[in-house]
Amino acid sequence: MFVKICGLTTLAAVQAAVDNGANAVGFVFAESPRRTHPEVAKSLCARVPPDVIRVAVMRHPTAAEWQAVRDVFEPDWLQTDVADLASLELGRKCAALPVYRNAQPADESDWPSPMLFEGMSSGSGQPADWHRAAAIAAHTDLILAGGLNAANVADAIATVRPWGVDVSSGVESSPGTKDPDKIVEFIARVRATEKH
Repeated sequence: MFVKICGLTTLAAVQAAVDNGANAVGFVFAESPRRTHPEVAKSLCARVPPDVIRVAVMRHPTAAEWQAVRDVFEPDWLQTDVADLASLELGRKCAALPVYRNAQPADESDWPSPMLFEGMSSGSGQPADWHRAAAIAAHTDLILAGGLNAANVADAIATVRPWGVDVSSGVESSPGTKDPDKIVEFIARVRATEKH
């Protein structure tokens, strides 16, 4: 299962994610206690292996804000609300990870792959609607985000059957401060769930 650890701001947290098998590391460039700068994110990723996806997390960026992140950080993916993507030039090296916020399932052919499904407020610990997510996950590669932690991720996976999971506040000791031990525990719970 695809695992993304989001809102990283320290080398220790990045290393905990990478060393324990995270598939992607996310860096926030929007209003948030986890907000960082493109230069910092680039530095934190200096030793991240090329097979780990580096994600720029934004929300309603202007073209200039996105260009600054794209040109300095050079992410593999841009994660932002699906409506934002029409006005942004991703460039050849960057793919889109569109965000849907508790959206109702529509025509299944409309769902992109992959996509991120979460609650209305990013990074707040607010759970997504798992039942809506499950309806979409049956048709596309859905990454479930919102309110996940080591205690509930197994239930979330059993209910939604997502392609991947994304955690941010659920592996923090305080808002914006990642706990490497919680990162390790979260990934271990996901991997244990895969075996059953």
